[in-house]
Amino acid sequence: MDRLNLTMLTDFYELTMANGYFNSGLTDKIAYFDMFFRKVPDNGGYAIMAGVEQLIEYLNNLKFSDEDIDYLRSKKMFSEEFLDYLKNFKFSCDVWAVPEGTPIFPNEPVVTVRGPVIQAQFIETMVLLTINHQSLIATKANRIVRAARGRTVMEFGSRRAQGYDGAIYGARAAYIGGCVGTACTIAEREFGIPAMGTMAHSWVQMFPDELEAFRTYANMYPDNCVLLVDTYDVLKSGVPNAIKAFNEVLIPKGYRPKGIRIDSGDVTYLSKQARKMLDEAGFPDCQIVASNSLDEFTIRDILVQGAKIDSFGVGERLITSSSEPVFGGVYKLVAIEDNGQIIPKIKISENVEKITNPAFKQVWRFFDKESGKAIADLLTLHGEVINENEPYELFDPEYTWKRKTVTNYRVKKLLVKIFDKGMCVYKSPSLKEIQEYCKAQTETLWDEVTRFENPHKYYVDLSKPLWDIKDKLLKEYSDYKNIAK
Repeated sequence: MDRLNLTMLTDFYELTMANGYFNSGLTDKIAYFDMFFRKVPDNGGYAIMAGVEQLIEYLNNLKFSDEDIDYLRSKKMFSEEFLDYLKNFKFSCDVWAVPEGTPIFPNEPVVTVRGPVIQAQFIETMVLLTINHQSLIATKANRIVRAARGRTVMEFGSRRAQGYDGAIYGARAAYIGGCVGTACTIAEREFGIPAMGTMAHSWVQMFPDELEAFRTYANMYPDNCVLLVDTYDVLKSGVPNAIKAFNEVLIPKGYRPKGIRIDSGDVTYLSKQARKMLDEAGFPDCQIVASNSLDEFTIRDILVQGAKIDSFGVGERLITSSSEPVFGGVYKLVAIEDNGQIIPKIKISENVEKITNPAFKQVWRFFDKESGKAIADLLTLHGEVINENEPYELFDPEYTWKRKTVTNYRVKKLLVKIFDKGMCVYKSPSLKEIQEYCKAQTETLWDEVTRFENPHKYYVDLSKPLWDIKDKLLKEYSDYKNIAK
């Protein structure tokens, strides 16, 4: 991404609004925008934050080329003064984001942008595009990895991804979610994600017979020999020929087979039978890898049925999150500044779930000190302070009589500053560190929150000062409606 100028990857209305702001004298007006999402994909209990590093790369390279300016001039709808502004454009916003790998929940800011309204508004498309896509895939991968119950999961979806960026950044997000590697070679070169793979059915078909194909492969890769056994018949041909190749090629050379892969058929039945055959042949250490249109539900079910699978290769249903392929993050104005004073703004809707939380905010996560488990998240005004030594009353912002006083807790601020006046002030962790952080943070959630069906609702509450502001704005809007009538 840092080698490609993506400045013009924006919705056209961002430019028409920018031109309007400029010619209305609002160029330097300070605005605050939040990115948040309203619903966890697949009706899950939580999502995984991802894409921050690519957002940083985009913001670091935000500039309009001469070709961009010429194109906009050709539209004949932008003033020359505005085009001159774009030609000398320099990003100068403050940006906060939740670190990658953090479990996130609906209606809490995961990115906050403060700065001149033209700039803060203009980056909307790429903020959403970057965070929505990778958070979607990281969330799906995390679900699939949890379904595998400690067995390794490999991302095999490049050929079914929506475009090459979908494959490359999808592999990155899948690794954050817990996958151990990817079939996407360029993802290893770019991000250090282990590239993995064995053979296709075409390899087997290219030889006079299956056994010869297996012998040849075993000779070439004796220290990493995984054979695809379902080209013709898994139990009558594939596994017996794999065992022959192991005995004839690998054992005389002092190597042990790494595994076999089953890519079709009733994986539960075939894996059980294959396990017996391999064990009886003296290869209890030979792993069985399963692929073929898998997702978290299929994996969960075949393991419940006793499938003898050691590792999973998951493709299209992971890389596209085919069960729910839209993350649904939105980017909304929440405040402006007037003479240095922050003025909260709210979006009202007949759909209650679309009413926004106003003001410049911080997100806090409460953890129980004894169990280490997350209790709830709390949205506060950005300057609020929480004293861990004092009890704190949490209340549901919709059903305000639902209240809980927490004690013996610790709190953590989730929004971390990544840009200060346009300068990056955040050092991204390594991808491996992000993956490990994701695993550790996911384990702070109660099992009831992480289950696939009907997960327990994790509460995202508002502080009393923030709730008061929202309530005041809602009442003002209600009074306005009554006057208008």
